[in-house]
Parts: sequence; structure tokens; C-alpha cells
Amino acid sequence: MPLLTDPAAIAGLVAREVRTGSRDGTPTKIAVARRAYATDGADLWDALTNAERLPRWFLPVSGELKLGGHYQIEGNANGVVEQCEEPRRFAVTWEMGPQVSWLEVTLSPVDEGTLLELVHEAPVDPDLWSQFGPGAVGVGWDLALMGLGLYLSSGAAMDRAAALTIHTTAEGKEFIRAAAVGWADAAVGDGEDPATAHAAAEQTVVFYTTEPEDGPQS
Repeated sequence: MPLLTDPAAIAGLVAREVRTGSRDGTPTKIAVARRAYATDGADLWDALTNAERLPRWFLPVSGELKLGGHYQIEGNANGVVEQCEEPRRFAVTWEMGPQVSWLEVTLSPVDEGTLLELVHEAPVDPDLWSQFGPGAVGVGWDLALMGLGLYLSSGAAMDRAAALTIHTTAEGKEFIRAAAVGWADAAVGDGEDPATAHAAAEQTVVFYTTEPEDGPQS
């Protein structure tokens, strides 16, 4: 999955927002990412929900991608489709082990094509938040939205091996850093202390760019 010539500019295509919320009395943090794609709503919806197209830019997804259906992302999250309004909006639970969060995607027409808004709401883990801030989840979505953009612009499926190692390349590291800083700025906009937010962004960069074998050994 090669990056374009300016990784920071690609990261800048995403508008980021952080909100503080609550769900059933539990404090939550909400990461919002918006990016416009030069395609119509029907094509973008299909790229997001068609099990044959999803692996071309994201990961294989099995299950029933319809209202009430259960889905499983290969090696990643699973959950239930809670809302589905084709071709405008869907919402799913995002479950990884005992952790449950909520994902909503909305598509809207804009002059450039179609605006994708992704909203990921999760219960606040104070330790995780203080260490990584919103970048822990946000940078992962940035990488996915980048992959979607490359796929839609070229029509070519991503190179899985290249995608798995992009975080080790100079371009990939530049992209991750730009995205992490963007999420730190969004956290500051939600009231986070700037020094704390940007220290967390640095930890996020380390998390995403360090190979497991390079970390501390037990």
C-alpha cells in the first residue's frame, strides 16, 4: 500500500474532533473523523459494506452485513449491526474481548463527492487515555481511511504485505506522526491540557511504529 508523495498532506485530508460524552451513565470519549472522497454515495457505501470489496482496502469481514446481523473482522473486532440506512448511515457495536464501543458511519454529498463521517465512542479508560489520548483509536482509523482513499483513486487492491509494514517506512512514520498530532490538537479542542495531549501523541507514535520484537522483553 504505497503512500502518495506527501504523507502529511494525506493525513491533513482528515478533519478530527474529540468530544466528551456519556452512555448509560458511563463517561465516554468520542473520536470523530471526516474525509471527503471523489466518488458518489452509492459507490462509497458499497466499498464500505460489500464483503468482496472490503478486503481490497481494509480487512476481510464475515457474517451478515445487514440490520441485526453479526459481523467479524478478520483478526480484529466483531459486533452487531444496530442501524442500517442504505446508502446514508450505519452503526455497529465494536467489540474486542470484554471491551465494547460503538461505531457510526454517515455519508453525505459534498461538492468534492461524498463526505464520510466516522464516529467512534468508547468508555473512558483513564490509564489508557492519559497514556495515548484519542490517537490510540484515531490513528488506526486514519490508516484505514487512507487505504480507502488509495483504493478508490486507483481501483487497485492494496498490497497486504506492504500494508502490514507501512509503519516501518519513513513515509508511514510521517503519516502516523501527522495523524497523532492531529488527534492531540483535537483533544486540546475538547479541553485537554496541550502538554498532556501532545505527550500522549508521542506515545501513540511509538506504539504504532515500534515492532513488537523491539519492545521490552519479559
